Amino acid sequence: MNNSAANTGRVLWAGLRALLVLTVVCGVLYPLAVTGIAQLAFPGNANGSEVKADGKVVGSELIGQTYNLPLKDGEETAAPDLRWFQPRPSNGLGANSVNTQYSIILSGATNRSGDNEDLIQWVKDAKAAVIKDNSTADYKVKPSDVPADAVTSSGSGLDPHISPQYAKLQVHRIAEQNNLTVPQVDKLVADHTDDRILGFIGEPRVNVLQLNIALKELTKG
Repeated sequence: MNNSAANTGRVLWAGLRALLVLTVVCGVLYPLAVTGIAQLAFPGNANGSEVKADGKVVGSELIGQTYNLPLKDGEETAAPDLRWFQPRPSNGLGANSVNTQYSIILSGATNRSGDNEDLIQWVKDAKAAVIKDNSTADYKVKPSDVPADAVTSSGSGLDPHISPQYAKLQVHRIAEQNNLTVPQVDKLVADHTDDRILGFIGEPRVNVLQLNIALKELTKG
């Protein structure tokens, strides 16, 4: 009995020592090391790829934002603020319907097939709105001018980028709304168009948040 109790005690003590060591190594030292390396090597990425304007954090370059007018009485969906470049639609976003204690927005794709009636109607409505909103007195948008990303949401519903084609489609409207010239806004888009990663990965893209920050600076001048 004594030998059995002693063996059990040794096993328990060995297990406790292993638990304490692994807790310190995996739960304290490893996270501190990874965090320290990330802060030294990639501080911007480690802190959420924050975007600042006027000394304040205004968003992340990885997450899209909406630019809408304040919601009016009786409205369910806010109208876009046409002074700003508009992002992709965000039909994939939804509300948390399980835990209603918190107001949580869930991101994701629409999960609808190409022949789904709701999706088809969303695309038609979005296309009509893009044509209407971006046509000006001296510039008329044709249906064939509207790129796919102007009328469809991304897989996450939070894509911060639009195609250069969609950005250029908005140039005349932005110029008219902000009392700027078309060449001024054209240059703004060109300056904020990112090429393919390493020259061959992905497609050229424009970060809407950074573009609108630059637009705000331009209108100040």
